[in-house]
Amino acid sequence: MNDQAEAPILRESTVVVFVNSVAGGGRARSYLGRIQRLFESFHVHAQFAMTNSAAELESSVQNAISQGQRVLFAMGGDGTFQALANAVFGAEALLGILPVGGGNDFAAALGLPDDPLKAAEAILRGNPRFVDLVKVRTAEGRTRLYAGGGGVGLDAEAARYANGAYRRFPGRSRYLASALRALVEYVPLKVRIDFPGSTLIPWEAKALLAAVLNSPTYGAGLRLAPGAALDDGSLHVVLIEDIGTFGVLWLLPRLMRSGELRTSRVKRWRPQRVRLTTDRPCMFHGDGEIIGTTPVEIEVVPRAVQVLSPARR
Repeated sequence: MNDQAEAPILRESTVVVFVNSVAGGGRARSYLGRIQRLFESFHVHAQFAMTNSAAELESSVQNAISQGQRVLFAMGGDGTFQALANAVFGAEALLGILPVGGGNDFAAALGLPDDPLKAAEAILRGNPRFVDLVKVRTAEGRTRLYAGGGGVGLDAEAARYANGAYRRFPGRSRYLASALRALVEYVPLKVRIDFPGSTLIPWEAKALLAAVLNSPTYGAGLRLAPGAALDDGSLHVVLIEDIGTFGVLWLLPRLMRSGELRTSRVKRWRPQRVRLTTDRPCMFHGDGEIIGTTPVEIEVVPRAVQVLSPARR
């Protein structure tokens, strides 16, 4: 570590780092001291605020915004960044993510290293850029933004277990174990996909899952939308048709090893808006957080927030 290191973008600013103490099964606490010292070595004045949930973090961020704070970091996973993004949306702010969650797909899409300390250093040396977010409106009328990936079907059912019984499992194994548990009771959905304002033809199928992504991966590295970029102004819609229990059991271990989706039973679209309707009310998740139930209306919000990302070579 270079004692003379500096972060020119942050030199005149006070950074408030909101720490989700329960993210990644409590990983944040084990890295907190080292990350604080890293900020000091870069001569960045930072205040670290401990929170015990994403909801508490979101409330704390809103309070900081009202007091004039404009450089705000989240220390956690994808759900933690979702809370930060929803709290600041519409305000002029510069955001950062220090990835210590169970799934860090948004951070990976930014180009941040897996190691939290290396990621923090890359952020401190980084440059601002605007990224898109995804806005979803649920059957209950709830509107929410998410940053990476979301959907209905097996992945939404698995999200319940990933945030519950399996929340302390590391990385991708957390999502595999959750998916296998959800599969025991899962009944495939009949999904209709419409593309409002587009010439794309609606699609209807019996599905394992239907996902809407802003990032190439979700679920700790499952590469459902390899062509996606955080600033391409598009949604990436992925439908995996019903492949039966044995098909899922064949697919999941391969997903775990490579992160790649290798099946002919997949359909992809790239719209700006989409509506998902299911044959029964079911949960929709964004960034692994349950947001509400179907039907859902989803749209991309281009250049929604400004974030620090590694300097592009």
